[in-house]
Amino acid sequence: MVQTEHKNTNRVKIGKSFGSASKSYDVSARLQRFSGKHLMPWLPNRNDLTVLDLGSGTGFFTDLLASTYNQVIGLDISNEMLHFAKEHRNKKILWLEADAHKLPLQDNSIDFIYSNLVIQWFDPLDEAITEMLRILKPGGLLIFTTLVDGTLHELKSSWKQVDDDQHVIDFKTVTELNTLFNNENGKLVEQKCQDIVLEYQNVIHLARELKGLGANHLAQKQNRGLSGKDKWFKMTEHYQDFLEPSGIYPATYRLFSGLVVKLNN
Repeated sequence: MVQTEHKNTNRVKIGKSFGSASKSYDVSARLQRFSGKHLMPWLPNRNDLTVLDLGSGTGFFTDLLASTYNQVIGLDISNEMLHFAKEHRNKKILWLEADAHKLPLQDNSIDFIYSNLVIQWFDPLDEAITEMLRILKPGGLLIFTTLVDGTLHELKSSWKQVDDDQHVIDFKTVTELNTLFNNENGKLVEQKCQDIVLEYQNVIHLARELKGLGANHLAQKQNRGLSGKDKWFKMTEHYQDFLEPSGIYPATYRLFSGLVVKLNN
């Protein structure tokens, strides 16, 4: 029970973390734009479908989906994100504030789920997968991107030389994702994995972008508050090992794209 309460509290904090980023998020969302467009070739080419954008954020891609499909639902845990989306996006979209681990939708009611760079926040992920497969119609599709182990390895490595605290979330491995998505109700039929390297002017630029994405919430972090200036300075010194000849700081994002079909059991 205590563990469940801790997880719920953690999800509320994640919602707030993203909510506070709702105004800056579209500016910081270079990766989201790239990965979301990356999923477009997998979208079904029928328009008479009911679609769920799971973790819809500011509604940028929900809006694109609404230009093609009959009924589109945007679901997010952050009230501020949803408020932003309602004001700026297609009026026919239905917006829901909810937790992915307890979706307020009926069994077998959704034709396909689109989820762009969200599931790395789901904990436990297996519960969220069970929920996604529950609401999908048999034969329905889940099309998603997420970040996997190897993401932000430069930042992790630089911090590791300074202290043992956690500064970057632990991302699942490709093997773990395959194990979770291939189950009695679903099959991961297509997948791709690639490294996207984004360039930053300095480490502060990277930190600001991660904050702008709401990506700075860490459940396991022991040392709350900002890392001391000395530690931060040491970390940036170590990060210079990765510096490109042009003086640009790279950050690697290992992007996993998956296409899951719900089995007709």
